Amino acid sequence: MQLRYGFRVYPSAGQRMALARAFGCARVVFNDALRVRETARAAGLPFVSSGVLSKQLTAAKKTPEREWLTEVSSVVLQQSLRDLDTAYKNFFDGLKGKRPRLGAPCFKSKRDNRQSIRFTANAGWKITNGGKLRLPKVGELAVKWSRTLPSVPSTVTVIKDAAGRYFASFVVEMDPEALPVSDSVVGIDLGMTHFAILSDGTKIDSPRFLRRAEKKLKKAQQNLSRKAKGSNNRDKARIKVARVHARIADARREFHHQLSTKLIRENQAVAVEDLAVKGLARTRMAKSVHDAGWSAFIAMLEYKAALHGRAFHRIGRFEPTSQVCSACGVKDGPKPLSVREWTCETCGTVLDRDINAAINVAKAAGLAVSACGAQVRPGLVPAQREETGTNPKPQPVTNGRQTGISVLEDGEDVNLFECR
Repeated sequence: MQLRYGFRVYPSAGQRMALARAFGCARVVFNDALRVRETARAAGLPFVSSGVLSKQLTAAKKTPEREWLTEVSSVVLQQSLRDLDTAYKNFFDGLKGKRPRLGAPCFKSKRDNRQSIRFTANAGWKITNGGKLRLPKVGELAVKWSRTLPSVPSTVTVIKDAAGRYFASFVVEMDPEALPVSDSVVGIDLGMTHFAILSDGTKIDSPRFLRRAEKKLKKAQQNLSRKAKGSNNRDKARIKVARVHARIADARREFHHQLSTKLIRENQAVAVEDLAVKGLARTRMAKSVHDAGWSAFIAMLEYKAALHGRAFHRIGRFEPTSQVCSACGVKDGPKPLSVREWTCETCGTVLDRDINAAINVAKAAGLAVSACGAQVRPGLVPAQREETGTNPKPQPVTNGRQTGISVLEDGEDVNLFECR
């Protein structure tokens, strides 16, 4: 399995200029190649291959207009062409339904919030004995090592974010490390008041990093709006806003990592619901949805489960987890969000909405969890007359309710994540 390890780097003033030059050259090569392909498409010509683009890049270095491309490593420029190929592949795969649909590749700008270049093994980069990162035509960068790399990296990507910070991201090959077998399994219901509710009754409060920093962010944005466009003071104010956002994102990511690692270490199997995050982000709850970061958290759970030999289940978003009694399995219909607790009319169990949903998530994934002392899989319940549709005469039923959530077969709906 390939994983990424990111570390903060601190280039000197001269190294920042060299990196800026490399960012610009990579951006120009990407835009030139994209322009060639778009021109060919508009003229009805065949798709321009990567080999032709590479030859054109070599020829462009010998022209007065592009001779400054020789000032950076040739590997960086070739990797920029590979990035364009990846962008086209993702676009075409989206059209074919192989992945979520993405837009067509677009031109890059020097004003983009994120700039990056990538060095492969044949670029000659190395980590020195003194712990510095030596890059061709850039120099030795000081790195803040927070942990050791598990294996020799294959590539390194240097990134500059909107806040002006620099990072080195290493791609390493890592063998799965199975954790000791645990008897615990858990179903997770994600929410807003509580970030996660576990099937064992544990409720984890939502940190609400964005909401807590809104006052500071508002002040920084107001200060930015008062600066004249194009001035140095406006650029300084923009960086201050970006730093506030960066601190929020870093705190959220750290929270996700700590919680996901804890859940994977303590449980043999984890089940979550496949939430429609994009749909929820178009509602009045959009800010809170983005602040929670559910998709990033679920992705961490998925790849960590694959890394440590745990089972990860993702149940369908249309499972009626909030409509079924986790004790007797009877479905008693939808309820408004204001109803946080109710009593099952069939078995008389008092149910907490969130804990009940978490238990039903685990059951839908086929995990054996207890629910108020009741059986994990309730027995069959006679269907309602309107469900069967075969007998016109009313038939007596024992509870007058529908049966509950169906249980997935072993191994179904398991999609392991490979982090790249």
